[in-house]
Amino acid sequence: MAGAGGLCEGRVVVVTGAGRGLGRSYALALSAAGARVVVNDLGVEPDGTRPDPEVARRVTETIRQAGGEAVDSGEDVACWEGAARVVETALSSFGRLDAVVNNAGVWRDGLLVNLDEADLDEVVRVHLKGHAAMASQAAAHWRRLAADEGPSDWRIVNTTSPMALLASPPHGRSGHGAYVAAKAAVAALTLTEADELSRYGVMVNAIAPAARTRLTEALGYKELAVPEAPGAFDAMDPDNVAPLVCWLCSVRSRGVNGCVFEIEGGRLGLLEGWRRVASHDSGERLVADELDGIVARLVSEAG
Repeated sequence: MAGAGGLCEGRVVVVTGAGRGLGRSYALALSAAGARVVVNDLGVEPDGTRPDPEVARRVTETIRQAGGEAVDSGEDVACWEGAARVVETALSSFGRLDAVVNNAGVWRDGLLVNLDEADLDEVVRVHLKGHAAMASQAAAHWRRLAADEGPSDWRIVNTTSPMALLASPPHGRSGHGAYVAAKAAVAALTLTEADELSRYGVMVNAIAPAARTRLTEALGYKELAVPEAPGAFDAMDPDNVAPLVCWLCSVRSRGVNGCVFEIEGGRLGLLEGWRRVASHDSGERLVADELDGIVARLVSEAG
């Protein structure tokens, strides 16, 4: 990765969903920056079906052929036992764990009136529970180390989505309720993890990337297409997101905690969560018959 140097030299990083798309870009860039990488991926289709262990192995082999160190993992990170085995893979293979990049996800959506309960459960399981499981297992290991040796420079990078957080997302939300809800929950989880884990030296941040992946290509948005002009900057190339991930996994991100970054092409933004934009306080219990005017004023002030 251009400009990465030895940014992550000697660090051990787990990347989930590292077999394709953004995760693959992260794994390769982290290796180029000096990290030893646990390439975790079930190798499934975008809907989470038809696992293929060769997907993770191919990325591991690519890293090794380039002179890096990597090991593949086919564990399901959306359960505590699978996440624990991923952490153990890092420890048994490389003797340590410094950072976790939670990237794995699936796509099963539809209009709410047509959404199947099992599809909603699977999207939430992989995105939200997968993030929570990996954070829990990694943090338990780091807490034990911190008790013996003191806090250190450990990192968690979570993945949310502009679609879930921005007032005017680059793509519409209609038909994507399961995905949007799970990704918004990841952003909220990030803030809680950041608050709980900083005492151990763990910095927890999230990214909301916009890039061309199998999941986004399935939506058919024209802006995801590769530029036709020769040499033109491809703003949707997943490799554009990797420098931020490498930096967040490095010791240089010390003190940056509980942040949510939007990244697309060469643009990096810091996102702010829910905030009060207008208020009314009567000093006593509200009266339902008076809310017409109160709500109208709040909406007008916010607009």
